[in-house]
Amino acid sequence: MRNPIRYFNSSPEVIRLAVMKYVRYPLSPRQVEDLLFERRIDVSYETIRFWQIRFGPMFAAELRKRRIRQRSFTLWRWHADEVFVRINGVRHYLWRAVYHEGEVVEAYASITRNRKAALSYLRRAIKRYGSPNIIVTDRLASYGATLRSLGAKARQRRGQWLNNEAEISHQVFQRREGAMVLSCDIKVLQRFAVVQSTFQNHFNLEHHPVSRILIKQRRESASPNAGNSPPEDRSAPQSRTFCD
Repeated sequence: MRNPIRYFNSSPEVIRLAVMKYVRYPLSPRQVEDLLFERRIDVSYETIRFWQIRFGPMFAAELRKRRIRQRSFTLWRWHADEVFVRINGVRHYLWRAVYHEGEVVEAYASITRNRKAALSYLRRAIKRYGSPNIIVTDRLASYGATLRSLGAKARQRRGQWLNNEAEISHQVFQRREGAMVLSCDIKVLQRFAVVQSTFQNHFNLEHHPVSRILIKQRRESASPNAGNSPPEDRSAPQSRTFCD
């Protein structure tokens, strides 16, 4: 298999580190540029934005394959909810399904908030991971109609504070989206939401108690260049400005 980074002067470790910082934390490309410069890595903020667009989906696909091989997704309880996102002053909707441990199952961006959009993203999630035993939703009527058409109406649960797991998961994306101006189109939102949710899942330590040693081991294995300072990189290719 050909190396997709072979035409770049920067090392793969530097590119992975830059993309990870930009996607995981609520940082702008200029802030990531400053953080990398403290580690003697001279990279333009335009290059960081270009790397995220070029390599972000590829890194996310690698993480998803690794996680699917290592563990099976639970089908106990999913939490389904949507987030409002404005692009160029127009309201869009990001539908997200989260299972009870806080891991994002599916993210789907749409312009409308109706039964058709809810059916599209729930059908995709069920096809990929299987049908859950319980689906917790809010009081949006589109969920009831969608689950009725899928034959899962009896599995729906609605009630006050039952969907807090999804609301808490939204906060991670909303903090990241607040630092990132989505000024392009819905395709940009969909692509970034998938990449961001994948990185969020990868660094999710889950809610059940684990030892501090295990947490440190997981963090070290998740870091692209743990324990080593990357070499000085002053020959990163420049690129034209891309929207986030």
